[in-house]
Amino acid sequence: MDISNLTSSVSAQAAAQASALASLLLLRKTLELQAASIGGLVQAATPASAPSNPPNLGNSVDLTV
Repeated sequence: MDISNLTSSVSAQAAAQASALASLLLLRKTLELQAASIGGLVQAATPASAPSNPPNLGNSVDLTV
């Protein structure tokens, strides 16, 4: 193998590794931001209040055909 081919191969691999690392860091940051925004949405959601209907209402359904 020629030295110039070896040097270009090593530099190409180093560039690919740096690109993969940058992509991974970007993915991690994106996931952190999404988790933070979802956490805010979950906290902002209010739980459903208990129904104010009488306890006997809605216990049965009358069907007539």
